[in-house]
Amino acid sequence: MKPVVVVGAGPVGLSAALGLRAGGLPVVLLEADPENRERPGSRALFVHRETLGLLDGMSPGLAAEITSYGRTWQTRRTLYRGREVYARTFPRASGTPPFTSLRQVDTERFLRAACERAGVEFVWGARVTRVRSTETGVSLTGEDGRVWTGAYAVAADGARSAVRRELGIAMEGVRGEGFHVVVDVADVPGAELPLERVFHYEHPGTGGRSVMRVPFTGGFQVDLQCRDEDAEEAYGTEEAVRRWLPGVVGDGYDERILWVSTYRFLRKVAASFTDPHRRVLLVGEAAHLFPPFGARGMNSGIADAAAAAKAVATGTAGAVAGFAEVRRAAGLYNSAAAGAALEHLRPRRRIVRVRQRAAAVLSPVLPRCGSWLEHAPYGPRRGAPAATGTY
Repeated sequence: MKPVVVVGAGPVGLSAALGLRAGGLPVVLLEADPENRERPGSRALFVHRETLGLLDGMSPGLAAEITSYGRTWQTRRTLYRGREVYARTFPRASGTPPFTSLRQVDTERFLRAACERAGVEFVWGARVTRVRSTETGVSLTGEDGRVWTGAYAVAADGARSAVRRELGIAMEGVRGEGFHVVVDVADVPGAELPLERVFHYEHPGTGGRSVMRVPFTGGFQVDLQCRDEDAEEAYGTEEAVRRWLPGVVGDGYDERILWVSTYRFLRKVAASFTDPHRRVLLVGEAAHLFPPFGARGMNSGIADAAAAAKAVATGTAGAVAGFAEVRRAAGLYNSAAAGAALEHLRPRRRIVRVRQRAAAVLSPVLPRCGSWLEHAPYGPRRGAPAATGTY
């Protein structure tokens, strides 16, 4: 039996390989980086309940491994210019939690171990430079001349996907203005901040820029929303973060910075999630790019991976075409939802700012106003039409 070749050993590629092995298919996973690569930063933090369910279906017990290590909090708070407008503590859920929060490198660690147990063949230092698809299979050539062939290929090789480029599939969408700064900060042992997610509109400690703080195992992430006119060197370098971070989380944390990065807003979806021969399937950031609001990137990518594994196991062109149609529709839904969140976070229209300020004023007497301020930064709630699914 010809193997299925998966390209990319990030969380989406590892999930695709695990799903394929769960279906009894031989898998070769190609990764451009060396086996001992370092993966800095928290990056994708949230693994949602729906995603945990998909992973547990691929490898029973995997969800429990991930959630026992990750952090789940019951309290969410939203503030506006220093005043609390929303706070709610939810009861602790039994069974699988609604989400768990951990660094992406840790998620990958659990997924890689599960793949190794499942018998996935890893090939490290395998940078793909050429892809040839036919009606009967796929051939992939590495930069060192090695060739891998398979019945199908699953491309999970990220935003700069070489597989997508080789197939000539365009990314369609927009690139937004402005940038955010993301900072990972280690906990102070014995003096950890409260286990809660906090979003602060127009934080007075950052000159009126909005800030979010999210815990993860061993620390927390701070996300600073910058203005269009802001220079990255003024807010997005480690030296700059040392200046503004104490105003957000207090003294002492400027010496506990683990990682600083900036990101810009891309909302793009591949014109097709498969090639004309229905032998290559695009998943994750090879297929779509979203701003991180609502944790859509990795979670939707793992859903892509699960759907791709199912389509490949079916072994028909129709199943692959169905995968491509359904997952592209989900990608477009997620892109629109992220766009709605971006409009709220970086309002171009004055009426949006006026609504935010009015909601903050009215929140003490009209709780639904505070609830709107709490939920709007993440876009429409998950739950696209059943035929597409947000994830």
